[in-house]
Amino acid sequence: MRLRHLLLAATLFASPLIYGQAASSAAPTAAEAQSFMDRAEADLLALTNEASRAAWVQETNITDDTEAIASKANERLALRTNQLVLEARRFDKLTLPPDLTRKFNLLRLNGSPTDPKLVAELTQTAAALDGMYGKGKFCRSTAPPKANTPGSTTRSLSPSAQDCLGIEEIGVLMAKSRDPKELQDLWTGWHTISPPMRDKYARLVELSNQGAKEFGFKDTGDLWRSGYDMTPAQFSAELERTWTQLEPLYKELHAYVRFQLIQKYGAAATRPDGMIPAHLLGNPWAQEWGNIYDIVAPVATNSFKMYDLEAALNQQINAKGKVSELEAAKAMARYGESFYKSIGFAPLPDTFWQRSQFIKPRDREVICHASAWDVDSVEDLRIKMCIHVTSDDFTVVHHEEGHNMYQRAYNKQPFLFRNGANDGFHEAIGDSVALAITPAYLKQLGLIDQIPPAEADIPLQLRTAMDKVAFLPFGLLIDKWRWQVFSGETKPADYNKAWWALREKYQGVAPPVARTEADFDPGAKYHIPGNVPYARYFLARIYQFQFYKAMCEASGYKGPLNRCTFYGSKAAGDKLNTMLAAGQSQPWQITLKQMTGEDHLDATPMLEYFQPLYLWLKQQNELNKSKPGWKPE
Repeated sequence: MRLRHLLLAATLFASPLIYGQAASSAAPTAAEAQSFMDRAEADLLALTNEASRAAWVQETNITDDTEAIASKANERLALRTNQLVLEARRFDKLTLPPDLTRKFNLLRLNGSPTDPKLVAELTQTAAALDGMYGKGKFCRSTAPPKANTPGSTTRSLSPSAQDCLGIEEIGVLMAKSRDPKELQDLWTGWHTISPPMRDKYARLVELSNQGAKEFGFKDTGDLWRSGYDMTPAQFSAELERTWTQLEPLYKELHAYVRFQLIQKYGAAATRPDGMIPAHLLGNPWAQEWGNIYDIVAPVATNSFKMYDLEAALNQQINAKGKVSELEAAKAMARYGESFYKSIGFAPLPDTFWQRSQFIKPRDREVICHASAWDVDSVEDLRIKMCIHVTSDDFTVVHHEEGHNMYQRAYNKQPFLFRNGANDGFHEAIGDSVALAITPAYLKQLGLIDQIPPAEADIPLQLRTAMDKVAFLPFGLLIDKWRWQVFSGETKPADYNKAWWALREKYQGVAPPVARTEADFDPGAKYHIPGNVPYARYFLARIYQFQFYKAMCEASGYKGPLNRCTFYGSKAAGDKLNTMLAAGQSQPWQITLKQMTGEDHLDATPMLEYFQPLYLWLKQQNELNKSKPGWKPE
């Protein structure tokens, strides 16, 4: 976890202040600026590492004590950061070398409130919100469960085991259940964890905004958007432009899925406004829909049946006898490492296998939300997951280890450049590699016996689109909601109303039950109480196809883009590693052009990848008389 991520995620970008030494009256020199920056980077490296270790302990053992320790470590980091930002103003008028100028600009993005009491309150509020989410539970009745309804996969629980469910258990149940009543109960139940966060979150916004304004930004949203080597207005426009490119594809997918859900659930899925009830999409947030692929899958032809990756993984991992949960989880992580090794990356360090959280401990509360860590900012790489042997987690380990490869690749850069070219790059690296998890790759691993024929491309693309394309509007609206909150356009009294207005406008989904301002549905998504910016995930959905196409071309691949794997290609790995090693040392537009030949966010490779599916969806929707679009109330 890097400095900016710690300040965003752990201290809410409300990280702050410190009283610096009195500025000298003598005119500063470039040499003094360089000396100041050298000291600043050394201090930030030490304090970031301390905060990172404290955050690791807190997220892998949630208690009041670990929250307090993490809060204090973040407070020390925040105070020193603020002090440095204030002291750096002395050099504002100097003409400095480009690298040094960039460091001062990056440092400025980390400023926050200037009152130590507010800094302490901010870090404590941030840690408390993080812990509230991690400890969140939906507690059901302890009455013995009724027999499953036809088609339901509800697990049979004893009264003692049934009491309370965390987000991991709820996620599994919502992925597998096909009982609309149970799905509604689970959705509603999980969303009961967040109303107690509401007042704390509103205070977090106040504190965060105060820090942003003290350092020259309009609000925290303005500060966040200033980190992309363009103005906030340009950044917002870039996101909307790219969404406009992709919206027709999303609407065709939405119409197709809506029709199939109505065929499956009837009245439970039918709405006069054309929106989809959020609880039916296989995920607590309706952000990705791959878990309901079985409902929407095209009818299999005689020559092709979709392979079962989960069954193949279980068979291969347990080929020599049933292994423990921990060993199975590590085996999953080994698949990801093997891919990166095949394209020329060094193995993960031994400490990765000793220190990572691979499974959910039975003796303590943890945050299972997958994340990648570079705890010492050099080589102490780890992942934090609760891995299950599933096709989804097979993809996730490739994704998280992509972060680790990026973290190690730029570890020779000066401290302030040890980060992704922008945060969307960091999220896109592992996903671009995960796109190469094609049938050809799975056959090389021995997970399938033969590469499916060309007619399999539509089912395979549909399965991919159920996650990649379905996610796009969700990835866009999370921060649009927050930017409105930070700017004051959305008041605390309207948090939930504004949330659902955006979900209806962009996603075309609606809550399964009536919602009011007694609810705080944004808080049921980790990145809101965790204060992790979300635009990065929308960017990553686009960048990954740009990176993927560039690596396919480097590998010499010829053919349909969706069938490319560059597994085993050192040329693709060299191209990737060159981009990763640059870190944040130059504007992302330069780094992107060196990788792809383009200097802007571009959805064209993604549209090329899904073009066969797009044409098929249009055809299916015409046949089904399922008109794309919806009319939000």
